[in-house]
Amino acid sequence: MANNLNRIIDFAVNDFKRNMGISIAAIFVLVVTIMLVSGLVFFHGMSDYLSSQIQNKIDITAYFKSGTLESDILSAKDETMKSSSAVKKIEYISQDQALATFNAKHGGNAVLSKALQEVGDNPFLPSLNITTNGDPAEYEKISSDLQNADFGKLIDSVDFLQKKDTIEKIYSITTNINTFGIVLGIILIIVAILVVFNTIKLAIENSKEEISTMRIVGAGDWFVRGPFIIQGIMYGIISFLICFAVCATTAFFLASKISVIMPGFNIFSYFLTNWWIFVLIQLGFGIGVGVISSFIVVKKYLNI
Repeated sequence: MANNLNRIIDFAVNDFKRNMGISIAAIFVLVVTIMLVSGLVFFHGMSDYLSSQIQNKIDITAYFKSGTLESDILSAKDETMKSSSAVKKIEYISQDQALATFNAKHGGNAVLSKALQEVGDNPFLPSLNITTNGDPAEYEKISSDLQNADFGKLIDSVDFLQKKDTIEKIYSITTNINTFGIVLGIILIIVAILVVFNTIKLAIENSKEEISTMRIVGAGDWFVRGPFIIQGIMYGIISFLICFAVCATTAFFLASKISVIMPGFNIFSYFLTNWWIFVLIQLGFGIGVGVISSFIVVKKYLNI
């Protein structure tokens, strides 16, 4: 058994060297394919970041009646947070905080400042700003739950209806971005696999005579397939090493440039955080496509 395995590996290595041009071509195509798949992983990370940033910009606000105790509002906050897993964040804004924020934004507007002075007392209401996963249905449900809860009598108003159209548009945009990424990924992967398959097919067909000779001398199916499966593994490992190095280098040099366009997102940090995902995808995809393509081509096209 060990001798047969050694002979299979020797044949695979020798055939790899003898057909170096075709081997390099197969590796090149596999590298391009894996880079496409890796690019989709980066795209997924960037689109997720953009989606989360967009979703975090929208919220609904529950305004409480003037004079409502802070302890009652914080209790309502805790109860709302527990009521739905879709709630990502709830921020309590006191009357004083609301006034301070207004002054910071509009302090230079003489008309608004004068109007505020004429009002005299703080006209702002304490509130809870609620952010969910972006689904309009969730916002609508939370709005309804707030007003029907035990503390609903403390609420002056919820601004869901005023923000409904904006929430629906933003949710539609983020959903379309994710759908586009999935569809594009499937198309690219299918095209890439077909290209790799045909490249490996050419590499194996170049060894028809060796396969015929092995069959004539009585070599078994697995002894014939073995060298080409080993070559598929070699293609995958070499391609993985190249792709991983290229991804790391590219992410490092592009990090500062992408951060200008997408503040807060560092593509190199994303790569380092998810390095194991890249290893699994690149190594698994490279070896998987190489081995499966070799197995199918040898079996189907060379009639073994």
